[in-house]
Amino acid sequence: MNTRPQNPSVGLFATCLVDLFRPSVGFAAAKLLEQAGCRVAVPRNQTCCGQPAYNAGDKGDAQRIARRVIATFRPFDYVVVPSGSCAGMIKIHYPEAFAGDARWVARAEALAAKTFELTSFLHDVMGVRDVPGRFDGIAAYHDSCSSLREMGVRAQPRALLGAVKGLGLRELPGRDVCCGFGGTFCVKYPEISNHMTAEKCREIAESGADTVLAGDMGCLMNIAGKLLRDGRTIRAYHVAEVLAGVEAAPIGRVTAEAEEATA
Repeated sequence: MNTRPQNPSVGLFATCLVDLFRPSVGFAAAKLLEQAGCRVAVPRNQTCCGQPAYNAGDKGDAQRIARRVIATFRPFDYVVVPSGSCAGMIKIHYPEAFAGDARWVARAEALAAKTFELTSFLHDVMGVRDVPGRFDGIAAYHDSCSSLREMGVRAQPRALLGAVKGLGLRELPGRDVCCGFGGTFCVKYPEISNHMTAEKCREIAESGADTVLAGDMGCLMNIAGKLLRDGRTIRAYHVAEVLAGVEAAPIGRVTAEAEEATA
């Protein structure tokens, strides 16, 4: 039996990359949540989820950031994140970060229990089956590692995209293979990362898709950058933008066009 609150209050965790590079994803997520019957708020004092510090072994700063997030989102019925990576940090790694501190482990677990990746929340919790988006094109969907392996997100975005009028979907043979971003991985091991991204882009191009979609901005910026460097015209969008029907230039194109204009 579904025991979710009527018109639940949702704290939208916008993420750093959405806030700084792709605000349209945040607006799209808010639109989808509100149309699903949620009361949406975006707390002004939210910051990073703390994943870069945590992955780098900086436990002190990771805990400090986590405490802020836990306090900020405590009042909401749910916390929804348009990123499997940041959602995974909150849901899986916050309790781990406070191991040995029973009080903060309990608080972290309480937040984790109500934290969801966007498409899984819409599909699994709110029961969304129809979306306002329309998109003319053929898209390949990339499963981010955190969404797939930490958050269990695979079928949900595809089910929702199936309701987008005009959109055709193509499956990649290596759809569950990392794109090579991996946060600091691409900085520490650029040659390996570039090889992985090149393979991903090759699969996308060979699929016949003219668009690549994903639920994580890190993956999308990585893939879009490689597509542009290779001279491919394949577009990249966050899944929320397509589901909500938000008009925006493909990821990476605005920056590239600006650089060309000032060259």
